[in-house]
Amino acid sequence: MCYMENIYRERIERLRELMRAKDWDAVLITGGDPHGSEYPAERWKQVQWLSGFTGEAGDLVVTLDHAGLWTDTRYFIQAVRQLEGTGVELHKTRVPEQVLIPEWLGRQFGGDGIIAVDGLCTGVDFARSIPGTVVGVPDILSLLWTDRPEIPHTPVFTVQAGESRESKLDWLRDRLADMGCDGMLLTALDEIAWLLNVRGADIEYNPLVISYLLVTSGGAEWYEAKGGEEDPQTAATVSILESEGVAVLPYSEIGEALRGFSGRLFVDTSTLNWSLYEELSSAGTRLLEGTSPVGLRKAVKNEFEIEGMRGIHIKDGLAMERFLYWLEKSVQGGREISEWDAAVMLGRFRSEIPEYMGDSFETISAYGPSAALPHYVTPREGSPVLCEQGLYLCDSGGQYSCGTTDITRTVPLGECSQLEKEDYTLVLKGHIALAMAVFPAGTAGCQIDALAREPLWRSYRNFGHGTGHGIGYFLGVHEGPQDIRQNFNSTPLLPGMITSDEPGIYREGRHGVRHENLLLCVDAGSNEFGSWRAFETLTLCHFDTSALLPELLDADERKWLNSYNDRVFATLGRLLPAEEREWLYSKTRPI
Repeated sequence: MCYMENIYRERIERLRELMRAKDWDAVLITGGDPHGSEYPAERWKQVQWLSGFTGEAGDLVVTLDHAGLWTDTRYFIQAVRQLEGTGVELHKTRVPEQVLIPEWLGRQFGGDGIIAVDGLCTGVDFARSIPGTVVGVPDILSLLWTDRPEIPHTPVFTVQAGESRESKLDWLRDRLADMGCDGMLLTALDEIAWLLNVRGADIEYNPLVISYLLVTSGGAEWYEAKGGEEDPQTAATVSILESEGVAVLPYSEIGEALRGFSGRLFVDTSTLNWSLYEELSSAGTRLLEGTSPVGLRKAVKNEFEIEGMRGIHIKDGLAMERFLYWLEKSVQGGREISEWDAAVMLGRFRSEIPEYMGDSFETISAYGPSAALPHYVTPREGSPVLCEQGLYLCDSGGQYSCGTTDITRTVPLGECSQLEKEDYTLVLKGHIALAMAVFPAGTAGCQIDALAREPLWRSYRNFGHGTGHGIGYFLGVHEGPQDIRQNFNSTPLLPGMITSDEPGIYREGRHGVRHENLLLCVDAGSNEFGSWRAFETLTLCHFDTSALLPELLDADERKWLNSYNDRVFATLGRLLPAEEREWLYSKTRPI
């Protein structure tokens, strides 16, 4: 057993000592933060600190005789490796036999258990689902985590987004008035950033500001760290906001503000944390609980945002093509290129784009067996070297001042096996089927998810993750409320929404395949049968046809693929140097 594994065992035992002293039966540590974020800042990576698991989705339960991590199919392989020797057992979710945390706790303690949670990092909906007595302890691990990072406070700046913050705030106030509410507490960071047209860098890869926003009929109060107030950019932003009637106040004062609120307050309990809910409850605040209207409005991009996304996908596509050209020539030329080297080089190409603000997530650079982990973390040291054979998968994206990108390309580095070619082709068939979809207005993503899976299903193959997620405009790379997956999300796909199309297949110890573009939902017209929707593909980067089994594609699939690759060359070829343009021409010839 290695030294790091001993550390995690030791930390869990120290937590159990605290449990005995407090008479707690179990402690629940979620993978979130006080705002229900998918990606927490370093301060709130509590599951990682306690167990060593680095996946983006995972919750941890510790009892006096058991420690368990609950995570989904994307992280099973990773979790088994990272939890080895820690004493933490993997509990699988999104599988038919799943037993989720509330049910598991109920089996262990009935309704009599005392369950301690970090009240700041446990959402109201989750806390309510837990059987027994829930004890909210804000920053529960701070009693043990002595060198815990502070709340981040990076410089804050404003952005152009096609609509002023005054217009957005007025729209929200009208909605609140219609619901009979005097105010709304916004806790989701992407909603706050969108509403105020502000951005920061408090969370890696996410241009967000750790904050709360209280909107009332007469004003707005933004509670943020203000730690960067001496920064000229932040000072200018604060000055603009305050001149427009948005008071900027310390993050720590939100509790006091809520205790003093009078009237009826709208809250979204899917992102409201348990500690703030208890503050509101103890103050006797009249609450209206529901789904925030901001998420849906944010998801439907305006024309300014759509044009920004179209434009940045041209530049991002150029970076991708330059990278793939470099990759192929380097590997074929005998250079020793590791997965990490490739990820660094792609980042360099993107960083040359003037609007580049950073990556939108950690690049997944995965060769051969590494690609069998859907959310593989490329090691900085000792990462596998790319060889002139098999498949290489790269899932990456950029944050730009005019949009956010997310693209996956799986490319052959040399000779591929028959199975690799089959998987490559079947996944591409699924991708194309979704990209070509035409569907009635009001259709939800769950109703068309099967289009991307059916080519795989016919060959008795499948993938465990969702097919598509929403994406923000210089915001989160994963956003809702829409998605394309098998869970029953009734949110319809509306014109202006941008969603990913990324079916895959993963064979442990062998290879992984995923093909991903971003799709803009568009109006496809109306007739006597109703109104129709379709997709416009935003992403521009060729699909390599050398690993295809053309006989598996039908006429419509061939037509789509040839048309897409032709569009890629017509759009990007003229912007590339001669050698790269000739290479791209050869890659985009029709099959």
